[in-house]
Amino acid sequence: MVAHRELSVEDWLAIVRRRLWWLLIPAILCAVAGFFLSLVLPKQYTSHTRVLVEAPIVPDSYVKPVVSDDLNRRLASMQGEILSRTRLQHLVEQFGLYKDVNQAPMELLVNRLLSRTRLQHLVEQSGPSKDADQVPMEVLVDRLQKSIEVTPLSPTPGTLSPALLGFNIDVTLGQARLSQQVCTEITSLFMEQNLRRREQQAEDTTQFLAKQLDDAKAKFDEQDAKLTTFQNQYVGAQPEDEQTNLTLLTGLTPQLEAVTQDLNQALQTKAFAESMLSQQLAAWKSSADGRSPQTLQQQLSDLQNQLPLLQARYTDKHPAVLKLEEEIAELQKRIQDAPPQGQSQSISQEPKASAVEPLQIQEFRAQLHQADLTISQRKKEQEELQHQIKVLQGRIQLSPTVQQEFKALTRDYQTALNFYNELLKKRDEAQMATELERRQQGENFRVLDPPSFPERPSFPSRRLFTLAGLAAGLGLGAGLAYVAESRDKSLRKLQDVEVYLGLPTLAVIPSMESARRKDIVAHMVARSELPALGTRRARVR
Repeated sequence: MVAHRELSVEDWLAIVRRRLWWLLIPAILCAVAGFFLSLVLPKQYTSHTRVLVEAPIVPDSYVKPVVSDDLNRRLASMQGEILSRTRLQHLVEQFGLYKDVNQAPMELLVNRLLSRTRLQHLVEQSGPSKDADQVPMEVLVDRLQKSIEVTPLSPTPGTLSPALLGFNIDVTLGQARLSQQVCTEITSLFMEQNLRRREQQAEDTTQFLAKQLDDAKAKFDEQDAKLTTFQNQYVGAQPEDEQTNLTLLTGLTPQLEAVTQDLNQALQTKAFAESMLSQQLAAWKSSADGRSPQTLQQQLSDLQNQLPLLQARYTDKHPAVLKLEEEIAELQKRIQDAPPQGQSQSISQEPKASAVEPLQIQEFRAQLHQADLTISQRKKEQEELQHQIKVLQGRIQLSPTVQQEFKALTRDYQTALNFYNELLKKRDEAQMATELERRQQGENFRVLDPPSFPERPSFPSRRLFTLAGLAAGLGLGAGLAYVAESRDKSLRKLQDVEVYLGLPTLAVIPSMESARRKDIVAHMVARSELPALGTRRARVR
């Protein structure tokens, strides 16, 4: 093939025809090698199971779940815990995994075979080693981790929910029965771990809320005690009593004025009764001592002088005015009925003998006693009303300060009450959710497909290895054919000659020879003409 010439499709087809065996032989050999390699490599069996996430039996609207973390993160956390060294080491020891070297991964087997090939004579000389086939536990655990694959299920097409629907568990080992057993054990660990984790989280949440509820109850009781003490201390002076106090104060003020007026009137009545009593006593004593009617006339004159004063102060219908008019009329009658001067001595002896006060004097004494009782009662009522008014005025003056303190206490009390009720509700919900988890009626894992028993090995696949060998052989053959074609300097077409000589074609003489003879002649002519053509080309230039 001459370089620096663009190849057409016909050129490529010609190359393929010439180098066909260069392509077929490596392809066939590599395909056969891939097939036999699939027979030689240790077989790996994969057990598969699918686990779905079931919704709680009781709807969330009735019992709110306590465990509400993301299922993807929970699955990753459980996967890290279940596939830890401690758990997997127990599985390795329980099922006796990787005791046979044929169960090792492919790369370990290849390396071990190569090592035995290179050092076979050393092994024969030194004898078998006890530790030659022993593998550290860390390596076995790492192999088992790589053999277990947990993949979440993709959301259903057409849904926007990012919630985890479930996950697949695949376990790949050298024996079908072992892979199924280990897959069953891993699935059981996921189921148990999910139940244990959810129940533990629910119990921890309930205990935390219970402790917080106790603290909130203590704070609420403290605020309630403060509010009760405040209410007992300021009875009647609280904000809701302000309007009542104003109403009471408005009603007590007229009562105090009326009582004060009654007290003043009783004092005036008492003063009048005392004055009249003293006059009547003087008149009675004078008449009892035998005094002349001039004494009665003097008393009448005094009473008549007092009458205008009372009429100026009171009306004509006032009891004091009427009483004074009756006394004046009585004195006038007594003056008219008075005995002569000679008989006064005998008459004057009668009061001494009888020593009984007249009816008017008794009436004045009764009036005086009644006035004293009225004055005492009105003073007592006045003091009580003044005390009540003073208390109400003090409450009204203290109301702004009390109202401010009451607002602060009420705000703290209401905040503590709301926080306590909220925690109480959450604690009750957490207890119901915990009981739901204990009964395994919450969100659970359900095995949809039990761990399968692999009837065919998942690795190596004879078909895939054969196809891979065939593809590799074709690639290798193509590379070899390209290298061989690049090193071939034969001139097979007119374009090759033109490119090689750098001259255009002037004429083409058809050959009538046979194909084989034509090739031989063309080859000989080309060899003989090459120096002459080179000289001619140099001259032309």
